[in-house]
Amino acid sequence: MKKMNARLASVLSLLFLFVGLSFGADLLDEVANALRSGDAKSVSRYFGSSVDLSIASQEDVYSKTQAEQVLKDFFSKNQPRSFTILHKGESKEGAKYAIGRLLTAQGVSYRTYFYVKAQGNTPVIQELQFMKE
Repeated sequence: MKKMNARLASVLSLLFLFVGLSFGADLLDEVANALRSGDAKSVSRYFGSSVDLSIASQEDVYSKTQAEQVLKDFFSKNQPRSFTILHKGESKEGAKYAIGRLLTAQGVSYRTYFYVKAQGNTPVIQELQFMKE
């Protein structure tokens, strides 16, 4: 019985380690795909309980629900035509970030930045910015 519990603990430890190490790249790509399609609901899946959201000159810390609504409003006025990640990185603390360019159907370009950090074992977007270029 002890041998089985030790084996199970080892497998679970490896699983958590793998999930913790792999959240960055996959999550960044998933967020990029959601931004590309203008899907505020899919982006908000990765929000923590609060998120620092900045769109042009409007910046505030919103609850997950409020941030989703603000982002939905932004996408309704600025339908994405494309989104390209220009740079990905990682902080010394293990947080991940991506910088990209969102091009809208109206021809407006936004430099986009999002910052992802684990809260407990769950990676969440803590900051999302859209700055008009």
